Amino acid sequence: MDFNVKKLASGAGVFFTRAVQFTEEKLGQAEKTELDPHLENLITRADCTKNWTEKILRQTEVLLQPNPSARIEEFIYDKLDKKLPSRTTNPELLGQYMLEAANEFGPGTPYGSTLITVGEYQKRLGGAERELLQTSAAAFLTPLRNFLEGDWKTISKERRLLENRRLDLDICKARLKKAKQAEAKAAAEHELRVAQTEFDRQAEVTRLLLEGISSTHLNHLRCLQDFAEAQATYYAQCHHYMQDLQRELNNTPHPAAAVCPDPDHLSSAFLSGPSSPGATVSSLSSQRPSTVDMEQTQHPVTGSRKAKVLYDYDAHDASELSLLADELITVYTVPGMDPDWLIGERGNQKGKVPVTYLELLS
Repeated sequence: MDFNVKKLASGAGVFFTRAVQFTEEKLGQAEKTELDPHLENLITRADCTKNWTEKILRQTEVLLQPNPSARIEEFIYDKLDKKLPSRTTNPELLGQYMLEAANEFGPGTPYGSTLITVGEYQKRLGGAERELLQTSAAAFLTPLRNFLEGDWKTISKERRLLENRRLDLDICKARLKKAKQAEAKAAAEHELRVAQTEFDRQAEVTRLLLEGISSTHLNHLRCLQDFAEAQATYYAQCHHYMQDLQRELNNTPHPAAAVCPDPDHLSSAFLSGPSSPGATVSSLSSQRPSTVDMEQTQHPVTGSRKAKVLYDYDAHDASELSLLADELITVYTVPGMDPDWLIGERGNQKGKVPVTYLELLS
């Protein structure tokens, strides 16, 4: 490879001269040309924009993808300009596990059917999350990255050129002060005029680029609004899905839980029971509720009694009575009636109600 030795030496000399000028300025041994106050303000504003854009971009990435490994993978695929394989979201994965568990336990069992219902809604939540990620990436993250990797690099390049032109200008000013002979002084004045012209031209180019930061703010404002709208849509979808899930679960009759002895009652029986070595658990049998007692606790055989409603219930037909959580109603049974149902009364309203939605009161 051929090298232009003179050009290389000249470039090295210019670099060295600028380095000396910069060092002397830092040490207070050389004068420094100050930039126009308006240009200084533009530079400060641009630096602030760049710094906060970086922070907002990074934290948004963390918000949308908390997994650091996944973020690194996305970064690598983006740099390689390759499409990232579709990744299953956490709610989708949870929903899939629930559906597989339901097949193991039996889709027709109460637990299996509920797993299927909840699992399907988890998958819907995962789909909504996927839409949020895609929309946010296109509408918000990509424009912020484009600014940092495109516009900001151009601004930084022109600012470096401006700094070099400023150093060259101050070097020429210093040479002019040191020139003694008329010929050397004339040459120094010519170099100063050229350096001043190049500095002014570069200052104007840099100023125009920095003034474009206002347009960047307007663009990022629109992107921010799109991001907020995407979040609002996502959370509205999640709220809608969860409301539907609650309605489905509330409308699904649950089998009455088996009545177990009160553990505090049992423990007190053990503590108060005979302490002789021959004592047996037979002493507890009289304290356990009998089968008849448990059935009477769950379903009143005759007469009416008060009941507290545990959950909202929407009647499926005219024979049923709709319920509101925490209200008190009167219930009773009739001969030949399904034991999972009772007749409920509220004022002049009457209809069948599911036992599992009630807490029977004494």
